[in-house]
Amino acid sequence: MAMTAGLPMGIENFKEMRTRGYYYVDKTGLIRDLIKNMGKVNLFTRPRRFGKTLNMSMLKYFFETGCDGMLFEGLEIAGEKELCEKYMGKFPVISVSLKGVSGRNFDEAKGMLRTLIGKEALRFQFLMQEGSFLEAESKRYAALVRVNDEGEFTMSDGLLKDSLLMLSQILQKHYGQQAIILIDEYDVPLDKAYHYGYYDDMSELLKALFGQGLKSNDSLYFAVLTGCLRVSKESIFTGLNNFKVYTVKDVRYNEYFGFTDQEVREMLGYYGLMEHYDAVKEWYDGYRFGDLGIYCPWDVVNYCGDLRDGNAVKPQNYWVNTSSNDIIRTFVDKANSATRSEIECLIGGGSITKEIYQELTYRDLDSRIDNLWSILFTAGYLTQRGNDGDRTELVIPNREIRTVFIRQIREWFDGETAKDSGMLKRFCMAFLENNTAAIEEGFTSYLKKTISIRDTSVKKERKENFYHGILLGILGHMDGWNVRSNAEAGDGYSDITVELEDKDTGIVIEMKYAENAGFEKACSEAAKQIREKNYEQALLDDGMKTIYKYGIACYKKRCRVVSV
Repeated sequence: MAMTAGLPMGIENFKEMRTRGYYYVDKTGLIRDLIKNMGKVNLFTRPRRFGKTLNMSMLKYFFETGCDGMLFEGLEIAGEKELCEKYMGKFPVISVSLKGVSGRNFDEAKGMLRTLIGKEALRFQFLMQEGSFLEAESKRYAALVRVNDEGEFTMSDGLLKDSLLMLSQILQKHYGQQAIILIDEYDVPLDKAYHYGYYDDMSELLKALFGQGLKSNDSLYFAVLTGCLRVSKESIFTGLNNFKVYTVKDVRYNEYFGFTDQEVREMLGYYGLMEHYDAVKEWYDGYRFGDLGIYCPWDVVNYCGDLRDGNAVKPQNYWVNTSSNDIIRTFVDKANSATRSEIECLIGGGSITKEIYQELTYRDLDSRIDNLWSILFTAGYLTQRGNDGDRTELVIPNREIRTVFIRQIREWFDGETAKDSGMLKRFCMAFLENNTAAIEEGFTSYLKKTISIRDTSVKKERKENFYHGILLGILGHMDGWNVRSNAEAGDGYSDITVELEDKDTGIVIEMKYAENAGFEKACSEAAKQIREKNYEQALLDDGMKTIYKYGIACYKKRCRVVSV
């Protein structure tokens, strides 16, 4: 019986994936299409975790001299015999990833950049041993890889700016062939510099580095860059006459970053997980690159891995937990009433139409709310459903991203709630006074200040969960209140239970979504569930002597409360 291929969770090295028996979704058609449509410099912008780094590794192993053709055996590109004969293993390749250039100040970041280029230059130190260099070339190369007693690379700032140009010239001299330059995550240093306050210095450094290496370089055959944002207004790429940019709005190359539906079906079938297809689609599909539907590959692979290992049954948040989601918090903080209404529409499964700017500078990111829509789109928090001239129809791609918005809204709302301690205390005390009118009035007031789930395509249980989360956050601010969510109670799990041990008092709350403002029906269902499931029993078992029971029905920004 053949051994099942391993799931490549976190594997971004093409050779490792192919030689260690990992499951590989064939993206080698990118090589063919890139050669046939090649620009001198090619930039691919995609959200994080969509396979950019793995594709760059694939390009390196295909083009670089000494290529092991066995790595590509059985893959799509292997069928292109003439192309492989002409291009495979025929070029010196300079390959660097800037994702680690994240210093808290310019000198620290510059040191990181110096190190990664120095280490890449060291890959070619065998040329020195072969005696391939003239004396002048040996001195230039030695300057690139020289380190001090602490092992730190010491190339000067001027040499750092010239490093890509110099290294490609050295390689061309030895191999008699122009070099290919691959730069992964080119915009990470700009992002970090913007956040830590040395943006101008970093942009000038990258402008010189890229300008020398990509624009004024006769030793360059072609270059490929990847990143999340297209920042051509930065003038980093000024003067590049053959500069091709491929964004998520472009049709060409759309199938090579992320998984298509067919690829997901094949993977699930291979591992015997097809019964989870609907859940995978709901949580991780929904992106649209060009005119093609795309899944987030990071999510699909990790969920398959957790299913096989028994670590999870229900889908989890994988993509959203790999880095900060501060952009959502910034967006919510800056949102006015009109924008919050648009967020409500998106969370509820609707769409909005906006003009998308794909060439923003980092200074533009949060200068105005319209720019933030563009960043949310570019970063993968929103995706396109269609275009109307210069305007783009935007939606939240899937359930995973929707949870990010909801989580950030709740955190923002919790902060706002805590600011008015008087209102908070009055509202919570109404539960101990069995004052349903005051609870209704207070919760309605809170709902008007936050963002609701509109009565659109989102499932009823998710609407209930949203209101559940809002109320849970409010009650959780009270000192001495032991607030629990979905705790086992009686013959089921109550939405919210509260224990005040010093008062021997407990509270049971069941939340319902009132479809089409059907408050009486929803409240009746909540009350019936509390009685039939005997939710108060757990509180009685804990010694609570007085139990208040409430059914709460919500619709948009209104609610109704009944005492059971």
